Amino acid sequence: MTIEIRQLQTEGQSEAWRAAFLRHAMYRPDDYYSRCLAENRSGSRVTLFALEEEEIAGCAHLLSHSEYGYFKEQGIPEINDLNVFPAYRRRGIANRLMEAFERHVSQTNDKIGIGVGLYRDYGSAQRIYCRRGYLPDGYGVAYQQQPVVPGTMVRLDDDLNLYLVKALRHDDRR
Repeated sequence: MTIEIRQLQTEGQSEAWRAAFLRHAMYRPDDYYSRCLAENRSGSRVTLFALEEEEIAGCAHLLSHSEYGYFKEQGIPEINDLNVFPAYRRRGIANRLMEAFERHVSQTNDKIGIGVGLYRDYGSAQRIYCRRGYLPDGYGVAYQQQPVVPGTMVRLDDDLNLYLVKALRHDDRR
């Protein structure tokens, strides 16, 4: 299996990505793909695809300016919406995408962040992130990128996240 990592650059890639998400019952708003392409072109977002034999196996984004408060205040870029399609899991694809982002960010920043969901479906992601050296940012959980105040009732869904940070050492700057 050869996995190639490519950045989103063209409308054709955007359409292939949209079709791949639809095949896997992953739905996004109609303007999502064109907005991501525009943000890649402007430099505010980097979208990477993992391809196996020209088929999209997974993708993720790097947001230069996170909407999560602590990352925004500290200028920490955020890995966002990392997805690997089920047939391609357990092949190191998530690690390859994260390595590419970490290398990219290490050129300009000494930290990188990611948010992870808290229920069972995120168990594999939680373990991968911990193995890669990501640690909780110390601010507890956030719902829709806002800190959850003790005693507050929140829904356990995709919007309830624990945000993690990784220190990028000098030897990561390859």
